Amino acid sequence: MSDKKNLLSGSIFSSLTALALPIMGTSFLNMAYHLVDMVWIGILGSGAVASIGIAGYFITFSMALVRLVQVGTEVNIAQSIGAENGDRANYYAGTALRMAVGIALIYGLVLYLFNRQLIGFFRIDHPLVERDARHYLMIMSLGMVFVFLNPIITCIYNGAGYSKAPFKVNAMGMAANMVLDPLMIFGLNLGVRGAALATVFSQMLVTLVLVRMLIRNRPFPQFRFRGGWSSGLMREIGRLGAPVALQSGLFSVYSVLLARIVAGYGPAAMAAQKVGVQIESISYMTAHGFAIALSSFTGQNMGAGKPGRVKQGIKTAGGVMFVFGVITSLILVVFARELFMIFIREEATVVIGTRYVRILGFSQLFMCLEITFSGGFNGLRKTTPPALVSILFTGLRVPAAYLLARESLLGLDGVWWTITGSSWIKGTLMAGMTLMLLRSPLLQTGHPTIAPGSGNANDDAVS
Repeated sequence: MSDKKNLLSGSIFSSLTALALPIMGTSFLNMAYHLVDMVWIGILGSGAVASIGIAGYFITFSMALVRLVQVGTEVNIAQSIGAENGDRANYYAGTALRMAVGIALIYGLVLYLFNRQLIGFFRIDHPLVERDARHYLMIMSLGMVFVFLNPIITCIYNGAGYSKAPFKVNAMGMAANMVLDPLMIFGLNLGVRGAALATVFSQMLVTLVLVRMLIRNRPFPQFRFRGGWSSGLMREIGRLGAPVALQSGLFSVYSVLLARIVAGYGPAAMAAQKVGVQIESISYMTAHGFAIALSSFTGQNMGAGKPGRVKQGIKTAGGVMFVFGVITSLILVVFARELFMIFIREEATVVIGTRYVRILGFSQLFMCLEITFSGGFNGLRKTTPPALVSILFTGLRVPAAYLLARESLLGLDGVWWTITGSSWIKGTLMAGMTLMLLRSPLLQTGHPTIAPGSGNANDDAVS
């Protein structure tokens, strides 16, 4: 393949941005699936938007399970490639693919069988909203294998230094979704079910093309699609991914608990939050994409024994995202109403949504720093510290929101200010922890950081 980025030499800024831009683009495309749904479903009204928002929490939770596999796979492949150990990288890839399929099948079955109980947790007083949410969740559960495989295959390429090819494939899927959404929602008069079907079919197309690409255009010479897997590497992937998966899973739980508070203010508030989250995710996805690039960059350079280059990479990434965070904050604060009205024009929802976007705008810089610096930690195999910061201070949102959302205090705005305040704390802490990391002995020596047993790709292997 011709688009591989050399992360081990040359300009650090160019290396990071060249790898990060397609990853950001892929993140935006994944977000765009939901944005396109919101644009078309918004025509049906706030109730339809709220139903997708409610079901979407369980789709978001699936990303926690994806992260269980994704983080450890990407870091270990990057470090193996940096250490020129392609055989071990192949075993990590094969193990990750099998883990993804197994977890996806189990989670999809749970969503399908218990859809009534899961949606019922929100205690929705609107039967049509509850019905549409259940239908959306059931259909999405049938495509859960695609939801899992797409990011795992993508992370295999990212870890090897290829990010452009997965971006192109995901762009094709996005184009398919844009065509299928109006056709199924309105043309076939399927409403919310049509949005779910359009997403599943589009992601299935992406999976098929990515699998074909894996077979025909291998991410590294030693890769074999039907190669072996290793129970030892499965444990290693899980060990590194577990803190991040727990962080992501608890984030979803916290979001559900906050959504219950918001639901008490009616469908307009629920729809406002759903659309607002999509708008805010522009900065989240950008920072997340840069964090993935930084993780791959850090992993490869530590694998090659270049800690000085790792330090400069972390500093460069932090500087870039500082500037981006400031710009994003200004845009969301100044143009909150205009951005929100792209999706919904019902005045009651617009008023609530505008306040959401504006208040969250004040937190974007800190959120960008938190997410980006976590990528540096992950690339160094230190996934626990940033996960603990997120778990603790994101968790504090729930009791704080219950307190501040009282009518005698801030009401619904109390939920929004709780989210913003916690982001201020997390971003500040991660910046401080990163400064300490840059001065740590780990980045003062030239010894590569590779997983235990890295010299033998066949530990506990099954071919």
